[in-house]
Amino acid sequence: MNQPLPSTVTRPEERTQRKTERREAKKMAIAMSALDALKRMGYANTTMRDIAAVCEMSLGSLTYYFIDKEDLITWCVRLYKTEFIQRISRVADAQLSPQGVIAQLADELARSILEDRATHRLWYDIRNQAMFDPTFLPVVSEIEHSLQQVLSEVLRTLGVIMPHSAALGYAMLDGVYRFLLQNTQGKPQNEDSLSEQFRAALQAIISLKV
Repeated sequence: MNQPLPSTVTRPEERTQRKTERREAKKMAIAMSALDALKRMGYANTTMRDIAAVCEMSLGSLTYYFIDKEDLITWCVRLYKTEFIQRISRVADAQLSPQGVIAQLADELARSILEDRATHRLWYDIRNQAMFDPTFLPVVSEIEHSLQQVLSEVLRTLGVIMPHSAALGYAMLDGVYRFLLQNTQGKPQNEDSLSEQFRAALQAIISLKV
């Protein structure tokens, strides 16, 4: 019996899907390159021309993928914070003892300050911008909600299940994180010192009765 020849015609929806995937992959690559410029120069001092130069593409090509700087920065911040949240989530899933969870989370937070300081500075820069520019409010709210959720997972692992613990705990831990991030600028601290301070902050959060 003759077998039907495979069709050489690609269905329109398949072509559209492949085109979308290629576009998303290109946007991801641009965002990764753009992060380098944004981390060095900050939001206010970086223009689309600066980013186009870093990405080795024309300004017109860049605006084909991202309509403006706000659109691009939203992608960049979401990209990194998603990775950061995933690393924190793995701590909650590691099936460690309570003290093991605290120690591993403290170590991860300390490591992120030392290795990813510039990216977290950009996050705080954008979060501050959101107080004046509503363009950034959706992505900031989305990321903060995800951060609270992952902290809630960690707290549940530690046996803390109180209505307001995640929100208040996030505010406390975020304050400590920003303070330590700011104070390592020009005043280096080693990882052990940072981890110790984060462990103390986490112990204080665990003791919340709210």
